[in-house]
Amino acid sequence: MTIIKILNTPQTLWERRFGDPNCSRKDQRGQDDLPQARSHLGTFCALALAVSLAGCAGLPDQRLANEALKRGDTALAQQNYQRLADLGYSEAQVGLADIQVDSHDPEQMKKAEATYRAAADISPRAQARLGRLLVAKPGSTEAEKHEAEGLLKKAFANGEGNTLIPLAMLYLQYPHSFPNVNAQQQISQWRSAGYPEAGLAQILLYRTQGTYDQHLDEVEKVCKAALATTDICYVELATVYQKRGQPEQQAELLKQMQAGHARGVVSAQRVDSVARVLADSSLGKTDEKTAQSLLEGIAPGYPAAWVSLAQLLYDFPELGDVDKMMQYLENGRAADQPRAELLLGKLYYEGKWVPADAKVAEAHFQKAVGREVAADYYLGQIYRRGYLGQVYSQKALDHLLKAARNGQNSADYAIAQLFSQGKGTKPNPVYAYVFSQLAKVQNTPQANELAQTLETQLPPQQLAQAQRLLQQEQAIRGAMSPDTLELQALKEDDGEEQL
Repeated sequence: MTIIKILNTPQTLWERRFGDPNCSRKDQRGQDDLPQARSHLGTFCALALAVSLAGCAGLPDQRLANEALKRGDTALAQQNYQRLADLGYSEAQVGLADIQVDSHDPEQMKKAEATYRAAADISPRAQARLGRLLVAKPGSTEAEKHEAEGLLKKAFANGEGNTLIPLAMLYLQYPHSFPNVNAQQQISQWRSAGYPEAGLAQILLYRTQGTYDQHLDEVEKVCKAALATTDICYVELATVYQKRGQPEQQAELLKQMQAGHARGVVSAQRVDSVARVLADSSLGKTDEKTAQSLLEGIAPGYPAAWVSLAQLLYDFPELGDVDKMMQYLENGRAADQPRAELLLGKLYYEGKWVPADAKVAEAHFQKAVGREVAADYYLGQIYRRGYLGQVYSQKALDHLLKAARNGQNSADYAIAQLFSQGKGTKPNPVYAYVFSQLAKVQNTPQANELAQTLETQLPPQQLAQAQRLLQQEQAIRGAMSPDTLELQALKEDDGEEQL
């Protein structure tokens, strides 16, 4: 049985930004509002297309797509992008590829990469998107890493935003691939040159180095200056005020954010993210009631907020009851939100709010696989523990390994248990050692005890073999690094059980 293999589970680390609308003439329902002029408009747009794939500004198909995407209506966005993409509009093609990237489906990711490549010669947006995709691509080659650097630099030179942060991520994530680049020096140069993104890149470096708390004053200064143009700073400032315990500053920030959302300059997604900061006990004293109020305000137009509301009730039961939670989750499922399937699966897995039912839990987790990392963890636990009547060791390993390589806490410890206990599979002390060592990052008494026990039991020859395998697995983890370098490092409690 081979366990050291690369699993292709791409992660998207940056958010999309969209350009100006392209050619079309539709009403708000996406129907032709001037049927009699349709042929004339088609001739005009065809001529514009021949001159420039950028199209003619002011016509609403791409605007509709952009607005629909901001609301979380992926289907309508995809429909409108597809119409223009079929005509060859590069910006619409890029928008369509953005949706494919967000699906986290490996096949869709391949299609998106091909689309970005096809448009990269003429579209700075495509250059930036392809560069960011290659930075986040698991197991990327050295050639792809350097291609990503070239694309991001080219897009930046062409005036495209959101390029310096992924460049910084590239240098931080793969220092051995860029030995001549010092990430801190590069960021300092960007800041000296006055590039707005440079301050955010510095915050990214602090998060990566684990020194964020030592630089709260600087984070506040950077984000106050950038708040008008970069709404991610609402999340950073909310985090700073939460950590400092400054409710007055927090309240003023929330007031400003809500006003910006009402004007359409702050996205619903950002409001959702700030609400999660308020409910995160690891950042300081929570304000779950304010978080609930923020989420209820955006949920009707932003379906992902329904799931955030359900999670809030899960974490703070005093805010509602099981019927209310189920209604939130059904609203999320109706909008094809994979987090809704994940949370429903957890409810039936744990049996706390509803009767435990492993089969129902399995069905919900399977619907979230490929889009929510924790789904693999829980499926692995169902199969490892024999909750379906017997142990399915290979299925358990497949899911747990995938979860572990994507940063899911406790998955390594579960794999170590699988190979050390030998329930449903032959014990393998070498593999058990490998994953017990990886589980030590949790720094829990159980994980540390198991690692120590297994290390003392291995004879020297097997220990040498296990250490080689451990190095291989660590190399794979280092190449994938899916979530550790996100600028918005919000700790979303996935409700994972403590083993």
